[in-house]
Amino acid sequence: MNGSSYQQKALVGATGIELILAAYDGALRFLYRAIQAVEDHDRRERLLAVGRVVDIFMYLQARLRLDIGGAPAAALSDFYAAMFTMTLEASHAESKEKLLEVIDCVRHVRDAWQLASRDPEACRVLPRELRTREERYLPSSITAHEELEPATTTWSA
Repeated sequence: MNGSSYQQKALVGATGIELILAAYDGALRFLYRAIQAVEDHDRRERLLAVGRVVDIFMYLQARLRLDIGGAPAAALSDFYAAMFTMTLEASHAESKEKLLEVIDCVRHVRDAWQLASRDPEACRVLPRELRTREERYLPSSITAHEELEPATTTWSA
């Protein structure tokens, strides 16, 4: 079994926030790969790694719902745009130090998402498209930790 199949199977039961964390982890992994490519003077590998990082930032930014998320969503949008720009500038300069700066910024925001993942209320305010299938179909008044009561009905035919 190759690594990507394992990673895909590991995410099958993930919550929406866990999927966001996985995206951040992927960005970090590719940023480290870009640093290695800079050290190895491997232009092709650096461009491939940076391309993957940029794709992740664009994906995360595209999923933001500014109409629902308000100021926090706008702040994340600005963050993704800044990380996109900083990553491209670091790659163009072939700068390990600038790539490490991007890593530091991404880690801080990733850590904030990690804290949010421990808050049941945070899971309920995720946009629908960032929720897992199970999370999408839970009524908003029920958290993932509560059991659904069997429905009773008075209707009869």
